[in-house]
Amino acid sequence: MNSYSPVVIVGSGPYGLSLAAHLRAKGIDFRIFGKPMDFWKRQMPRGMYLKSDGFASDLYAPNGGFTLKHFCAKQGIAYADIGIPVGLETFVSYGLAFKDAMVTELDERHVANIARDPRGFSVTLEDGEVVTAGRVVVAVGISYFPYVPPALASLPSELLTHSSEHHDLTCFRSRDVVVVGGGSSATDITALLYDLGANVQMIARRDKLNFNEEPDSIREFSRSTWQQIRKPMSGIGPGWRYKLYGDAPWLFRQLPRALRHRVVRRSHGPAGAWFIRKKVENGPRLLLGSILERAERQGDRIRLELRAADGARLNIEPQHIIAATGYKLDVQRLPFLSQEIRARLETAAGTPVLSREFQASIPGLYFLGTLSANSFGPVMRFAFGAGYAARRLTQALGQQRTLAHQPAH
Repeated sequence: MNSYSPVVIVGSGPYGLSLAAHLRAKGIDFRIFGKPMDFWKRQMPRGMYLKSDGFASDLYAPNGGFTLKHFCAKQGIAYADIGIPVGLETFVSYGLAFKDAMVTELDERHVANIARDPRGFSVTLEDGEVVTAGRVVVAVGISYFPYVPPALASLPSELLTHSSEHHDLTCFRSRDVVVVGGGSSATDITALLYDLGANVQMIARRDKLNFNEEPDSIREFSRSTWQQIRKPMSGIGPGWRYKLYGDAPWLFRQLPRALRHRVVRRSHGPAGAWFIRKKVENGPRLLLGSILERAERQGDRIRLELRAADGARLNIEPQHIIAATGYKLDVQRLPFLSQEIRARLETAAGTPVLSREFQASIPGLYFLGTLSANSFGPVMRFAFGAGYAARRLTQALGQQRTLAHQPAH
C-alpha cells in the first residue's frame, strides 16, 4: 500500500533544506528526498571557494538560527561577513550540520518519477516505493542542466567533460588541459589546475576577463549613513538594483515578463572571484578573444582550431578539454517529471511560469531555486534566495492546510 504525505520536497540542497526546516517549525507534515548538499559535494571542484560573502551563504532556519557564522565559530573556522572567502568544504560541512540539526527527516533515496495522481502526485523512489503526495516541491538546483557548446559536443567523453563532472581534479596533474569558458567556473577550474601542476590553457571568446571587485570589510560596514543610502549592501551585490533583486523578490515578480527575463539574463554576468584574479592572470596561458571554430579527435588528443580577434589562426592539441561553459535551464530536461507533466507545464525561456507562491501551472507543483529566477529574479540563483523562498512557500502551504481543515458550511 502506498504511503501518503501532504508535501514532498525533491532535492536537499540549500533550498530544499531551508524549506524543510521552515515546514517542520510550523508543524506541516512533509517528506524530503535526496542526498544532502550532493551537487556541492560531487559536482563542484575540491579546493574552490564560494563567490558569495559569508553573510550571504547561510541556509535558512526559522527565526534566523543556525547561521554559517554560528557554525564557523563553533568549529573554529575563520569567518567574516565580508572579506574572507567561504571554502567549499566549509559550506558542505555546514549544510550537513544544518541537516542533522534541522531536517532529521531527510530520506536520501533518489526520486525516479513524478506523475499526476487523483490525490495529487505519485512519487516513485529509486527502489520502487511509491509515495502519494498532495503537493510536490522541486528544489533540485542546476545539476541537470550542464551546457556544452555545439563545437565541442561531438567529442567523446574520455576527451571532453563538463566542469560539473569534476570534484577531484588530481587526475589532470601534469597533463595538457584546455578550459573553455570565461566565467567563475572557468576561472576556478583554471586556477585549481594550475595549482595542481597541470599544463593548463584557458580559451574565452571575450578579450578581457571580468572579476568581482575585491571587498573592503571595514569600508563596507563603516560607511556613513549617506554612503549606505546611496549604495546599500545586499546578499547579491552592492547598490539599489541588487538591493531590490535581493530583498524584494515579490516586487520583482510584478515586472513585465519580458523585462524580468532580460534582467535575469544580464544580471551577474560571467565573472571570476576577486581572490583568484592574480593567480589566473599571472599563471596559466590565456587565449582571450579566441573563437573556437573546430574540434576533432587526433588519436589520444584533440585538435582545436582557433581564430583570434585579429583573424590570426592558432591550432593547439590538448589531451583533455573541460567545458566550463555554464548551464542552460530547460525544465524539459528533468528526467523524473512524467511526460504528461512536462507536456502540460506552462513555460517561458525553458523555465516554469510561477505564481506568487512559486506554484506552476499544474496545481500543487512548485519550483524553487534557479528554475524560479525568471519569476522572482536573479536572487534565486544564489543561496541567499532560499530565505525568501522558504518563508513564502511555508506561508502558502500553511494557509492551504488551514483551508483544507475548515468545516464546510
